[in-house]
Amino acid sequence: MTYDIAALRSHFPALAAGTAHFDGPGGTQTPEPVIRAIADALAQPLSNRGRITLGERNAEGIVSGARRAMADLLAADPAGIVFGRSATQLTYDFARTLARTWSPGDEVVVTRLDHDANIRPWVQSGATVRWAEFDPGTGELTVDAIRAVLSGRTRLVAVTAASNLIGTRPDIPAIARAAHEAGALVYVDGVHHAAHSLVDLEALGADFFVCSPYKFLGPHHGVLAARPELLETLRPDKLLPSTDAVPERFELGTLPYEFLAGTAAAVDFLAERLDATATGSRRERLAAGFAALEAHEHVLRARIDEGLAALDGVTVHSRAADRTPTVLLTFERHSTADAYAFLAERGVQAPAGSFYAVEASRHLGLGDSGGLRVGLAPYNDLEDVDRLLTGLTDFLKG
Repeated sequence: MTYDIAALRSHFPALAAGTAHFDGPGGTQTPEPVIRAIADALAQPLSNRGRITLGERNAEGIVSGARRAMADLLAADPAGIVFGRSATQLTYDFARTLARTWSPGDEVVVTRLDHDANIRPWVQSGATVRWAEFDPGTGELTVDAIRAVLSGRTRLVAVTAASNLIGTRPDIPAIARAAHEAGALVYVDGVHHAAHSLVDLEALGADFFVCSPYKFLGPHHGVLAARPELLETLRPDKLLPSTDAVPERFELGTLPYEFLAGTAAAVDFLAERLDATATGSRRERLAAGFAALEAHEHVLRARIDEGLAALDGVTVHSRAADRTPTVLLTFERHSTADAYAFLAERGVQAPAGSFYAVEASRHLGLGDSGGLRVGLAPYNDLEDVDRLLTGLTDFLKG
């Protein structure tokens, strides 16, 4: 297992600007092979999908290739991969569709830990809402907290696989087992999780898993994975002449072919560049690559944790035993907005806010303002970390 960070960084044109990016949870920088794939898709003949003209065949090939790539990344069936404009849009669409199958008094479970994109669509679905709470002291969301709000009327549990605010990774397989025992479906927001860990849809126990390629080096759109046989049972609103086939019945209008080409290229980049020595199938190379990535992130996170512990007047709100390399900070005598601006002037990108995880921010006692978020991406290195810690040290002296 190898992780050649210098070689990896060489593929990211944006890094030439000299910024140390700790804004990966909000969206990663883009490697050159992904940029090239998007441009190549637009440079060739394209039209609506079909099998007659070259443009039709090119479009069909791009879509089928992107489905296979995402299926390999998520250990899913390509026939269960649905593309949408964003994870938020997909969740709203599926919330509306699923709500039609529910009766008055049916319940959904949402958690305080989640991004609002996995809360508000369910709150607004018309079902009775039950809230599962996480421990603000530890950042942990336990299966017992989920069980406490399950009932015979629970139809769905919506839960994050990793908090985009504080990094907490709940035990999704255990939560899924509890939900399924109650007869509920499980909708997992994997947007933050998929950027740091290799996903296995069946192992997680997720009925629906949604993610966003721009969080793992790809372009801006959303992807949902589910079992095709489950998708067959759902009847979304759609145009009369549009196909009723799964998964296309959930994809409203013409797909962004260039973005799908970029997504396939991003998955290939992860398979080929995180561990350049890996062999085997794409899924096997992805497994090796993510193992190398997690080891690399562990080293950087340890350096960050050690450096933060040496600073006075800093509160770290990311405390869960199992979490992504994502840290939320507040300061005793300084605002996080000022810290954000101070670091940005020194070429360190670490934004401040609640990042749409407003329920989590409020539950932590941080209101809607949240904190300063430091999040790692595959291209971060030790020099980035040292620049961050130096910047924070200088900021706190002010």
